[in-house]
Amino acid sequence: MIGYVTVGTNDLDKARAFYLALLGTIGAKELTRFESGATIIGPSFEQPSVCVLKPFDGKAATSGNGMMVAFAGGSRANVDALYAKALQLGGQDEGKPGVRGTEGPQAFYGAYFRDLDGNKLCAFHVGP
Repeated sequence: MIGYVTVGTNDLDKARAFYLALLGTIGAKELTRFESGATIIGPSFEQPSVCVLKPFDGKAATSGNGMMVAFAGGSRANVDALYAKALQLGGQDEGKPGVRGTEGPQAFYGAYFRDLDGNKLCAFHVGP
């Protein structure tokens, strides 16, 4: 089970604001901020969260090809809201909200976008 994922950034203040506003859409908040400026954002420490930080090795953060973080939206409406919020915050479209595959009880409804540093993100919901 995933405890948390990390997303690298070159501008902690902008990235923190982006993720707090984006994930606030589905009830997440800043759980802690370290002396380094790294921030953990999530609904609680008992649930998976996102850590936004500058890379430990001191090199520039770059988006990884094939790397993606997916956020469980909880509903199709929340997926739509996360996608819209990401674009409003300056994120880039990578795939509008919609069903991928066949509609039905296990339909995958997803939207894809990139954050301000180019990291690929997905908001999804499985089901009607």
